[in-house]
Amino acid sequence: MEDRIETATKLGRIPEEARLKHRGFSQWDSYSSRHDHDTVLQILIDGKDPNATDIDGIRVSSNISNGQIILNLDCDMYSNNSLCIWDALCFFMDKENGHDIAFVQFPQGFENMTKNDIYGSSLIVIYNMEFHGVDGFGGPLYIGSGCFHRRDVLCGRKFTKDYKFQWKKDDENKIQKRWKSVYLNPERKAFLGVAPITLSQTLVQQKRWSEGHLQILLSKYSPAWYAHAKISLGLQLGYICYNIWSVNCLATLYYSIIPSLYLLKGISLYPQVSDPWFRSFAYVISAKYIYSLVEFLCSGGTILGWWNEQRIWLYKRTTSYLFALIDSILKTLKFTNVTFSITAKVADEDVSQRYEKEIMDFGASSPMFTILATLAMLNLFCFAGVVKKVIMDENFRLFEEMFLQLLLCGALVLINLPLYQGLFLRKDKGKVPSSITIKSFILALLACTSFTFLY
Repeated sequence: MEDRIETATKLGRIPEEARLKHRGFSQWDSYSSRHDHDTVLQILIDGKDPNATDIDGIRVSSNISNGQIILNLDCDMYSNNSLCIWDALCFFMDKENGHDIAFVQFPQGFENMTKNDIYGSSLIVIYNMEFHGVDGFGGPLYIGSGCFHRRDVLCGRKFTKDYKFQWKKDDENKIQKRWKSVYLNPERKAFLGVAPITLSQTLVQQKRWSEGHLQILLSKYSPAWYAHAKISLGLQLGYICYNIWSVNCLATLYYSIIPSLYLLKGISLYPQVSDPWFRSFAYVISAKYIYSLVEFLCSGGTILGWWNEQRIWLYKRTTSYLFALIDSILKTLKFTNVTFSITAKVADEDVSQRYEKEIMDFGASSPMFTILATLAMLNLFCFAGVVKKVIMDENFRLFEEMFLQLLLCGALVLINLPLYQGLFLRKDKGKVPSSITIKSFILALLACTSFTFLY
């Protein structure tokens, strides 16, 4: 098999002999390559199973999926810990509580993580902190992969009349019990996959996740109303916290645009340093980010990794979540149908090298990058405009009057340094495309000029 794969890779096509052996290859067109081809799926059976059947060229055994426990994995993931099966079965087969367990969820792990996790793909705080908290309230939500499911939950339990009568007679209260889930996070990762290695891949993946979460919130079985009085309030809030990811785009966009524009105009939106209310703002900001940093470090991350994650959260909220919210609203209003976007994991050698060196890749032409670049330019213009006012007019009172706005705008400029490098300094293929640079420059300049002279 290895020889056949290497031969196909070198030729850039499927050899005629292999094409004739497998009907699946007939779907491949002449333009197919390792980066652009249909999936070829074949289930292999050794021939010893008398129940094996052949359906449209794909041999399928009736015994393949009749187990009581079903493992769900992404196509790019593999087992990294054989004991995880044993661990999961311990929960399902527990004499006292096993019959209540619907699924056992393991966290996602990735084999290609860099030291400082430049794209924030590991989600270590969620997996090492938050999910354990949700598990304490009754179980984590299903994350789409690395999960052992009980078949009865997916297909529905079927009891004979006699069994149902005996079951009710023995413990009538069982009817009222709800399924529960379990979160298991062993020291050795149960499953490993491949994390996105470009910013574009990361944002597309996050759009899909947040869009799915919002659809759950808006569905008939929403944790907001369907789960009321069926699960604990803590678990209900824990689920909703992830379901409203995409809604966060509204607040983040506001704080990324409005305070900076008012700063350029010289209008203060927050208390001055001398105002007693300033302490409240200072406390909330300091406590939030100090706690976030400590939490990240306790989860096994680095200081630079935490800074990278703050940047990615900003990028996700202003692009992925925004598009997810818009698409979900359009779907709810029946204007469009939501499509499932696949996250591409195949990359060229130079892309992989940039990822290993922890250099951000902005090489794709995407509306998401236009938004990111425009917001970065806008904050750079506003910050530069205020600094110019202070230096030229020697109006140092601005630092006291508008300290919090200066801090916010300055933080947005600082966190976007890799993006500014991609816009102005870099010459490799991972730089921001020239069309996006020009477009974002014009849009940001137009926004600043219009607000300054028309407001």
